[in-house]
Amino acid sequence: MTSPLFRTKKVEQSIRDTEEPEHALKKSLSALDLTVFGVGVIIGTGIFVLTGTVAKNNAGPATALAFVVAGVVCALAALCYAEFASTVPVAGSAYTFSYASLGELPAWIIGWDLVLEFALGTAVVAVGWSGYIQSLMDNAGWEMPAALGSREGSDIFGFDILAAALVLVLTGILVLGMKLSARVTSIVVAIKVTVVLVVIIAGAFFITADNYDPFIPDSKPVPAGDSLNSPLIQLMFGWAPANFGVMGIFTAASVVFFAFIGFDIVATAAEETKNPQRDMPRGILGSLFICTVLYVLVSIVVTGMQNYRDLSVDAPLADAFKATGHPWYAGFISFGAAVGLTTVCMILLLGQTRVFFAMSRDGLLPRFFSRVHPRFRTPHRPTILLGVAIAVLAGFTPLNELAALVNIGTLFAFVIVAISVIILRRTRPDLHRSFRTPWVPVLPIVSVAASLWLMLNLPAETWVRFGIWMAIGIVVYFLYSRTHSRMARTPEETPAPPGR
Repeated sequence: MTSPLFRTKKVEQSIRDTEEPEHALKKSLSALDLTVFGVGVIIGTGIFVLTGTVAKNNAGPATALAFVVAGVVCALAALCYAEFASTVPVAGSAYTFSYASLGELPAWIIGWDLVLEFALGTAVVAVGWSGYIQSLMDNAGWEMPAALGSREGSDIFGFDILAAALVLVLTGILVLGMKLSARVTSIVVAIKVTVVLVVIIAGAFFITADNYDPFIPDSKPVPAGDSLNSPLIQLMFGWAPANFGVMGIFTAASVVFFAFIGFDIVATAAEETKNPQRDMPRGILGSLFICTVLYVLVSIVVTGMQNYRDLSVDAPLADAFKATGHPWYAGFISFGAAVGLTTVCMILLLGQTRVFFAMSRDGLLPRFFSRVHPRFRTPHRPTILLGVAIAVLAGFTPLNELAALVNIGTLFAFVIVAISVIILRRTRPDLHRSFRTPWVPVLPIVSVAASLWLMLNLPAETWVRFGIWMAIGIVVYFLYSRTHSRMARTPEETPAPPGR
């Protein structure tokens, strides 16, 4: 396409941009660091909450199969991400990939979308973390003043100081360097995985075989107006789900899919990886595989400990241990959930700042934000800007208004990346690909179809919000980004990287 709206940025130019001293990020991450990042962001409230919701309402003990189905859908997208992240090891993830294949306007759209998604996700997780901490404080006899705590269900106007403080502290850690972030993440992920393993190992001793009978409950008609018990799931899906049977498993898969969201953020760290050609595929696919196995084992144990009809929707893991007469585990699980949300929040913030940084380096956002810190080699300016903005958002906005973790953006990114793999295979067959997505174009097409199917199950409200944000982005692009883009300059006007 010859239109300026679809001008592509060559892979070689993207890589050269990463070598400019003022805009170069420090390469410090290994395959282990990337895997830890992936596990850190994937394992969050999903494994602690969604298991009970879908078991009780949709799949029964077959919830384990729902996690397998959702994991397969994510794996299709992960294979496409692995090829791109290893071939184009540049910050920005889906934004950078689409710039190299689809063109500038599609790249801007997906980048604009990811900035919103990661911002909302970080704020939601921060507010959820605040709720867990306040619950633990209440158990210890410490009560947070209403004006400084979570305002869910309260008429008191206040500021959630814990949520805001978490975001600001994590912002500081990200400014100080990726290696420090990786070390903090490793410690927290170790605690979180330990909690999950305790649930699996300890819970296995309390399994009653009768709770698995039947493993796939008989399908039941859905009463008019029936929906899932969880308000968050109602908000995200907005349709009366299939109750049990084989179709119940697929309905459950549509729900638990959102417990996997986050593995794609690993791709945003490609530019800060020592050996991205080798380590990016390992980090993306390794973290997804580990989390899928843990999810399946947890769902098998929990539905074996307590009959699926009696599972709690709000805290199924903790309440299952209470039901077996072991309340101590409940507090331990709540502690693990609170600690685990810390890494989810930090890595979401990490992903957002890297996308923002990449867009700024390309001139689509002010170039002021593309300079890295002279000592820490991190994009400190966008990190501080976004960290403060999200802290304010998390502090003032109640959870029920943030609850639209607008997952349509992540699915949209999956579609774009899968299509981009097909296009770049045709337009640049000469590129060296250390990892190749198998069965192209069949596998990417299947990935697109699976993602679109899940997008169509999202409620109309989500599509409206998505459309409004995209419309704002189009206006910004034509008023600013189109003319300030580095691709808009003639070759004579484009400054060469230093030393070349």
